[in-house]
Amino acid sequence: MATPNNFSLFDSNSSFYSATEIDVNTSVVPSAPLCQDWPPVPMTTVIAAIYSVICALGTIANALAVCVLAHGSALRRTVANTFMLNLCVSDLLFQLSLPLWAVYYLRGYSWPFGQAACKICGALHNLNLYASIFFITCMSIDRYLAIVHPLRSHIARDPKRATLVCIVVWVLACACSAPNMFLRRMHYLKELEVEACVIFYPDDTWYKTLAWMKIVLGFLLPLFVISCCYCAIGRYLLADTGLVRTQTPSHPLKMPSFKSHESCSKPERPPTPCVSPSSSTCRSLEGRGLERVLWTVASVVLAFFLCWFPFHCVTFLEVLRSDGRLDSCWVTWTIQTLTPLTLCLGFSNSVINPVLYCFIGNHFQDRLGGLFKGFCACLKARGEIHSQKRGSFSTRLSSFSRKLSDLKDLAIVEPTGSA
Repeated sequence: MATPNNFSLFDSNSSFYSATEIDVNTSVVPSAPLCQDWPPVPMTTVIAAIYSVICALGTIANALAVCVLAHGSALRRTVANTFMLNLCVSDLLFQLSLPLWAVYYLRGYSWPFGQAACKICGALHNLNLYASIFFITCMSIDRYLAIVHPLRSHIARDPKRATLVCIVVWVLACACSAPNMFLRRMHYLKELEVEACVIFYPDDTWYKTLAWMKIVLGFLLPLFVISCCYCAIGRYLLADTGLVRTQTPSHPLKMPSFKSHESCSKPERPPTPCVSPSSSTCRSLEGRGLERVLWTVASVVLAFFLCWFPFHCVTFLEVLRSDGRLDSCWVTWTIQTLTPLTLCLGFSNSVINPVLYCFIGNHFQDRLGGLFKGFCACLKARGEIHSQKRGSFSTRLSSFSRKLSDLKDLAIVEPTGSA
């Protein structure tokens, strides 16, 4: 095995800075020029704070989503619910590792948790990156089939088949994350005097292969599939809206009922037909429903793009620098400064996912409210039982006290009477 000649200090594929490169004959990243006018920006405290906020919000949101989705009966389990449940589990697993990364940054890139935790936390990051994007892609394909081809895809959209798809997605995500776990290890940095958790790249081929795999499989290909699905959905809904507006009352048009926020709720049901499809009230309801669907569709694609596009741009910039095509102070400074920030932005997608797919939906809100009502009713019932037990104990104690009082009275009266 070749001697490692480059490594990443962050939990990504990007290198930290040239001073941390191992001194060998060749280097994956060209030695950066001395950039006196481009000093590095210290952000360890800021990054740790952002990680803590993402961990707190994401854990609460995804834990609630998992509870609601897993609490439903098997009869109410849909394909979208299955994908969403696995997506939330993936986000939740990753967020459990964020406190360790926050401590890592607070300690100035010093990893105090050992070699095993270093490998596991790095693997969880890459596992979430691939699994979350793959599950979002599966959900987009499922929505496309449910809306554009509702009859032909009815048999194919089976929860059992969705479970098999989820297993395949987990296997693929683990396979894509395996190299990162294999290459990640602890290494002492003389420049910082810390024991850091880094990714070693044996040679230039390893680095470029993993970087391009992350860009293509983790962003470009899923974004292309998601965009195609939602563009087809938008064209279909807009076309149907035009037909609804021009149809006569004697020929009502059935549109498939779909709301993107119903992915965490009951199976799709046809909407209640209007008495007069040509009435202004019916058209207004259809317009509002269509507008909400399109806005939700746009928000899904936009959130995915905005969260991960900057990180993959920085990764691509680093690949160009490793090829020697870009070798300047501003490139080095940009990579050093933006890598942790774009990672934070990508991690925030795990907080946005349950909000977009679940908490916006009325059905999900009803089920969450029902879950809380059941929990409150359980607490109330336990309180009443405890109150009854306390009341019964108080009654028995009062009765026992009266009996003692009667016995004392008898003890006093009997000697007097005998005298």
